[in-house]
Amino acid sequence: MFKIGIIREGKIPPDARVALTPEQCIQAQQSLPVSIVVQPSPIRCYQDNEYIRMGVTMQEDLSDCDVLIGVKEVPVDKLMDDKTYLFFSHTIKKQAYNRHLLQTIIQRRIRMIDYEVLTNERGERLIAFGFYAGIVGAHNGIWAYGQRTGLFHLPRLYQSHDYAEVLDVYKKTQLPPMRIILTGGGRVAAGAVKNLLDMGIRQVTPAEFLEQDFPEAVFTQIHAADYAVHKAGKEFSKSDFYANGQDYESVFAPFAHRADVFINGIFYDKKAPRFFSVQDMQHPDFSIKTIADVTCDIMPDSSVPSTVQPSKIADPVYGFNPATGQACAPWQNDCVDVMAIDNLPSELPRDASEFFGRQLLDRILPELVKGRQSDVIRRGMITENGDLTPEFEYLRDFVNG
Repeated sequence: MFKIGIIREGKIPPDARVALTPEQCIQAQQSLPVSIVVQPSPIRCYQDNEYIRMGVTMQEDLSDCDVLIGVKEVPVDKLMDDKTYLFFSHTIKKQAYNRHLLQTIIQRRIRMIDYEVLTNERGERLIAFGFYAGIVGAHNGIWAYGQRTGLFHLPRLYQSHDYAEVLDVYKKTQLPPMRIILTGGGRVAAGAVKNLLDMGIRQVTPAEFLEQDFPEAVFTQIHAADYAVHKAGKEFSKSDFYANGQDYESVFAPFAHRADVFINGIFYDKKAPRFFSVQDMQHPDFSIKTIADVTCDIMPDSSVPSTVQPSKIADPVYGFNPATGQACAPWQNDCVDVMAIDNLPSELPRDASEFFGRQLLDRILPELVKGRQSDVIRRGMITENGDLTPEFEYLRDFVNG
């Protein structure tokens, strides 16, 4: 029998999400040769007694578990030697703030499996929170615009029991005419589209957005082909854009001159052009007043130059002054408001946990019990036996630091 331990989240600020809900723990034990125990937690969105009522065993000491599963990075002083862990390590992009974490994982001979690199044979991710990041990010962007203008009021999602409660609020909220531009076509953007439609906001084509006026709130969704062109005038090619982003330039300005709110849900490659520059933001026709940067890439590695720092759930918005290029207090006339929370799904922890746990149960746990015979697990394994795996040898200089 394969024993799995659901660890208590220890990162600060605390994260209330969990990898498997109580019901999913039982489903996993019924369908797979696994037993699951859960470490008690005072902050988890599903309380200890909810697991106990479902018949899930609570266990403080997880040293007898074969695999330890969490969500966010595990504090280095909580890591156990010679164990297999699954969590988001946030190390595969050489994030400097987690260098010590990866060094410690190697030193303690931990087999580290990172959700972010669990993929199928086509390289597509099998498990992610991105859909709920899009839902929360879009909501926060519209919330922030309401705070700025005073024209309407929405609740904060983290103060709601779940998303269903917020849907009732949407039905009673009358939004003013406003124009929203959404970028991206992946999970994040799909979540944002759902949220905007749930609010009753009408979706229009990019051409309609640029050419027509509307008496109601509208949004349009654009992709790379809508805002980037080849510098040499060649026809846009998606594959070439991703491979040679440095050969393209942004033509986002017409959208920036027509939008009130900008929701960014597109993956940024450093070779690709930014949507606009700080100088572009100083143009008198630049009309964006609120930016919800769901991707939360921080400058200088960001497609949005005003994302100079992350924000927090408790303090979600800061201002950005294009004249100085600096962050400032929000809601000022000469500044743009920026929402750049880096753990957005935590605002809807129960919904997000159920969504994530379903992917874990259906797509990952069956592979996990196969061990090294699973190509999925092999592709997602960053370290093993006190060293980097061959697929992640590119992190060697980062580890040596």
